[in-house]
Amino acid sequence: MKLEDFPKDIQPFIMPEPRNDMVYRCLGCGKEHGIAKLLYTCPDCGQVLLLYDLQFERLKQISGATWRKIFDYRKLLTLPALKGIYRYHEFIGPVVPLDAIVYLGEGHTPVVEANARMQELAGGRFYFKNDGQNPSASFKDRGMASALSYIHFLIRQGLVKDVLAVCASTGDTSASAALYASYLQPHIKSAVLLPHKKVTPQQLAQPLGSGAKVFEIPGVFDDCMKVVEALSEKYAVALLNSKNAWRILGQESYSYEIAQDFEYDMAGKVVVVPIGNAGNITAVMSGFLKFYETGVIETLPKIIGVQSIHANPVYRYYQEPDPSRRHFVPVTVRPSVAQAAMIGNPVSMPRVMYLTDLYNQTAGRPQVFFVEVTEQSIMDWQLLANRNGHVACTHGGESLAGLLAARKLGYVGSDETAILDSTAHAIKFSGFQEMYFEKKFPDEFEVTPNASLINLPELIHPAHPTKVPAPGNPLTGSDFERFVRAVSLEIADKLGLKEV
Repeated sequence: MKLEDFPKDIQPFIMPEPRNDMVYRCLGCGKEHGIAKLLYTCPDCGQVLLLYDLQFERLKQISGATWRKIFDYRKLLTLPALKGIYRYHEFIGPVVPLDAIVYLGEGHTPVVEANARMQELAGGRFYFKNDGQNPSASFKDRGMASALSYIHFLIRQGLVKDVLAVCASTGDTSASAALYASYLQPHIKSAVLLPHKKVTPQQLAQPLGSGAKVFEIPGVFDDCMKVVEALSEKYAVALLNSKNAWRILGQESYSYEIAQDFEYDMAGKVVVVPIGNAGNITAVMSGFLKFYETGVIETLPKIIGVQSIHANPVYRYYQEPDPSRRHFVPVTVRPSVAQAAMIGNPVSMPRVMYLTDLYNQTAGRPQVFFVEVTEQSIMDWQLLANRNGHVACTHGGESLAGLLAARKLGYVGSDETAILDSTAHAIKFSGFQEMYFEKKFPDEFEVTPNASLINLPELIHPAHPTKVPAPGNPLTGSDFERFVRAVSLEIADKLGLKEV
């Protein structure tokens, strides 16, 4: 749809104008720093940062109803810069001009309602938001589009050049970083650090295919993260993990899309997200708060953060009911099918603490809750969801298991509607399904396959006739007719079919 075809009262708002009034703000000492230089931690105290729009109050001068029209009409545009996460330009990256935005198809992922059978099993209405339909097949593309768009802007201004982007990853971050960096060659090159043998073959193939330098090191993600942090402190590299505040900013689009998908009515809604490095739950809280403060939504939805018992430092922190006695303690992770969430010392934990308090205070009641789930429940619920029309990854299974746990604890009522985060495409984690079906799960995962969920291919090779077709050696004539008849009869028998 062309701009001139829009209603005249909304036309002036459709094309956003960039403005240079954002800063990094430290969650430790509160100091603000300019954004002309990429920062990941506060130069004064070393604490993590959040990005703030110094002119955010100006957004409140536009009514919530008008903002809703702006976003809804922008969906009709064919302009690539506003098709993805920057549909919400004023809320995500108002300093980035449209011609610097990198759009590879990220954002606007579908919200798919569960069928009646799954809703009955889960105890109420729920949807999956399938972020596996992003370009690199995970939610990480939201934050990466933001981070790389800003770096692209800095390059065009001549503030940086010959950028080497680095990240630590359990798989999805590396795939996304390598993809977006490759789009901006030759100005940006990428290198990724992965824990050796802790990334699925499908995920490993992605950064290799995008041309990134891939390094595997002993240990787990937390060890990779320490190396990347050391590199970013000593060398001129662009850190692309969620320690990068631009990543958090882009991931806020997840909450904006949910609001828009439900026509901005967040009453009775619950958003369930798995927690890994804690960037995603941080972004979701921040996004809903911005929409609430500007009147785009009138209610803050509940948020449920989910962790596996094999990697649950955030859940443990919030098990202490007295905030004054809470003390964050990193954990040693154990193997998890939710590999991206297998992080014992989340970088964004200070952001979680700050935003959880702010979210609950703004809502006037507890609206953020944390639950833990078993590895068994993650796998069982993922497989069951995918048997009922979904494409949920193991982290989608973790979200569904978390919803059940939250209902059991009374955090979610049967009359509330849940939106679950399936963070990546199920194919990325198909190895776990294979281990489940073949009963080959290592003991440390603590997963025992349920026979009713196992599904394996069955070879049909009839004893008679003895002749069967083979590549390069087809059957013909009566031999082929006998083969087709014999195989058809055996399949019909196994399926219990009756002749018509």
